[in-house]
Amino acid sequence: MKIAVIGGGGVRSIFLAKSLMQQAKRLGIKHIVFMDNDSRKLNIFGKMSAKIAKLIDPDIEFEITSNPELAIKDADYIITTIRVGGDEMRVRDEREALSLGILGQETTGAAGLSFAMRSIPALQEYCELARKLASPDVKIFNFTNPAGVVSQTLRDLGYDFTFGICDAPSGLLRSFAKLYDVSPDRITGDCYGLNHLSYFNSIKLDGKEILPELLKNPDIYKKTDMRVFKPDLVNHFSCVLNEYLYYFYYREEAVENILRAGITRGEVIRDINEQMLQELEKMDVDQDFEACLKVFEKWYGKRELAYMSNETGVKREESEYHFDIYSPDEGGYAGVALRYIEAVGEQQDKEMILCAPNEGAIPGLRDDDVVELTCTIHKGNILTHKVNPDPIPMTLIRQIKEYERLASYAIRNRSITASIDALMVHPLVNSYSYAKKLVDRYIDLNQDYIGGWH
Repeated sequence: MKIAVIGGGGVRSIFLAKSLMQQAKRLGIKHIVFMDNDSRKLNIFGKMSAKIAKLIDPDIEFEITSNPELAIKDADYIITTIRVGGDEMRVRDEREALSLGILGQETTGAAGLSFAMRSIPALQEYCELARKLASPDVKIFNFTNPAGVVSQTLRDLGYDFTFGICDAPSGLLRSFAKLYDVSPDRITGDCYGLNHLSYFNSIKLDGKEILPELLKNPDIYKKTDMRVFKPDLVNHFSCVLNEYLYYFYYREEAVENILRAGITRGEVIRDINEQMLQELEKMDVDQDFEACLKVFEKWYGKRELAYMSNETGVKREESEYHFDIYSPDEGGYAGVALRYIEAVGEQQDKEMILCAPNEGAIPGLRDDDVVELTCTIHKGNILTHKVNPDPIPMTLIRQIKEYERLASYAIRNRSITASIDALMVHPLVNSYSYAKKLVDRYIDLNQDYIGGWH
């Protein structure tokens, strides 16, 4: 089995390498290729990933390359995690929205449309290469943001072998397992909604419902990603909320906090990544790997500590960050892909949370709407779990799904009018005049990447 990672020079590549290599032999993975068109990052993070791969299992073939054809050829599975335009374009996307007092955040906010304008044409090229060069049964797991719009658009373009993945829901379940001091496989949950817009209306430990007692546990507001919510909101919904729902339910607080901080999340990431790269460029990954890893730990720890802190005003508990190559892997987004591979390879039914077509699972949405749901993988087929959603969450889900449909149409047809419509129905914009201004600015900003729209 061959796995290709498109975007294998990203900062999080070493986590991917660890996940894939620790499970490779057990799952029958014989060949892994990390590809990136950013030679600077590939020569640093790609090389660090290769070193980690060799330390974990030198018998598995591991390559880094800037050649997409070489990476994709004969691949059975492909993970895409790309950032067209780099960190600087993310900063500009988010600042354009913030200048109008609108939340820019690249996955849930208005900036996501701009990012999708750049991401989808590039991903379409990789999907076409996969059709020509990869295994006939290839599956592509997309982690590129905004994953909801991207996953919907790729499906609308006919790439039915693509699936969206996100580690936020599975990460929440792992954090609950830590609260109960049990192994992650003993905690399960029923998740429904959209990417970065999902809800758990059931959490079980060894098959027993624990949601009511969990919501009363004060530690979930201190030791899990539920820390960004106030208990009154959680009790109002009586369910576990994806942390990104903060941007919808505390919209004005998020904008005020960012403006008060004077720096966006994109700017934090850009500055940390650049300082890390500059320090690592002066070092030799092959000859001084341990020192390189220490540099990575220092800067990645700063990145994690700052996660959503400016936006929410909630600071994470400070601790020294450590990346352990040999510790049991916690999964992350590679874990989502590996769980699917495991289910197919072992011919065993497995539950997982995935972005896939609705197929009647969530009432009120179309069958071909890409949603984020608990699914069962059965003989390679994805069976979505039917849910009985609460009416208030469904109001927001339907509204964002309409935005995603319009954004997909706009990008596929290069339509300015549909782009305006998309942002106009987005609840964080909700204005024709603002939508028109933003689309005009994003079309102009992305000229070098998207060409002419009409």
